[in-house]
Amino acid sequence: MAKIAFTGGGTVGHVSVNLSLIPTATNDGHKAIYIGSKNGIEREMVESQLPNIKYHAISSGKLRRYLSFDNVKDVFKVLKGILDARKILKKEQPDALFSKGGFVSVPVVIAAKSLKIPTIIHESDLTPGLANKIALKFAKKIYTTFEDTINYLPSDKADFVGATVRPDLLNGNSDRGYQLTQFNQSKPVLLVMGGSLGSHKLNQIIRDNLDLLLKDYQVVHLTGKGLLDHTLTQREGYKQFEFVKDDLTDLLAITSTVISRAGANAIYEFLTLNIPMLLIPLGLDQSRGDQIDNAKNFESKGYGKYVLEEDLTKNLLMEELKRLEDERSEIINTMRTYKESYTKEELFKKFIQDALH
Repeated sequence: MAKIAFTGGGTVGHVSVNLSLIPTATNDGHKAIYIGSKNGIEREMVESQLPNIKYHAISSGKLRRYLSFDNVKDVFKVLKGILDARKILKKEQPDALFSKGGFVSVPVVIAAKSLKIPTIIHESDLTPGLANKIALKFAKKIYTTFEDTINYLPSDKADFVGATVRPDLLNGNSDRGYQLTQFNQSKPVLLVMGGSLGSHKLNQIIRDNLDLLLKDYQVVHLTGKGLLDHTLTQREGYKQFEFVKDDLTDLLAITSTVISRAGANAIYEFLTLNIPMLLIPLGLDQSRGDQIDNAKNFESKGYGKYVLEEDLTKNLLMEELKRLEDERSEIINTMRTYKESYTKEELFKKFIQDALH
């Protein structure tokens, strides 16, 4: 049996595939360790969800596409991260490294290459991020979630594997979902997700349209931390949460339509559950545009609609929701033709084969 090091962090999307594969590895008798940042979301997720997995923290600097004095400081953080990771890898002696991306992964991949530890990278978004572009120079292969991502990568290193969704996704309990919201089963449920930090603009437009929305839906609104509107807590048919983790599958089990950001992991979950989606991707003022690419791709495949946040208005939101509902049957039928390329078990077997042979 092999020992596998996993890395990746900075966002939920840079951790979720690892959290799916690690139990698969350990159930097969392999050993696993995790290398991440000292204070990133990956540490919280790994230590809370996989408490038996040894977590190693390293120095981590952010990689920026623009000029900033912080780039100078972060060069030294990355260099220290390489030394930190190299020390950990020399001690743990893993047989292979699986990297999910994010800034913390770059020093780990470089350190692994210096120790001749084979690395496989995973890219969830349609276009590769800067961290994975750098790390790919030191890796054997890169796996992609979107088939079209192959066009942006060296053909001899890229493999399309599709999305690997978390195993509990299909186990949502609708009775629990209705209990959490105190909704009834006679009216459709609209789930609004503005990301872990929330979207002030989306939140306000939802609240401005609430009277209209409640005519057709019961609304679950995940607002983001600190963004609840306490004047609306008693509004019938409207339930707010700052953030939901363990109960999200139960809320998805009662959801008819979703309004969401366009992170790859989330939208593939909606696709797997056949939930029509109106996507509001992070704009270029907040990201490199990866969510915009994801949203455009999903609309082109017939899985939903998208609106740029900069174009979002009260009226446009309602118009796009109406378009989505008018095409609901067609969208759901198209979603049902989607098939998962690799299960998590098949993906792990492929990783072992590619990394160690």
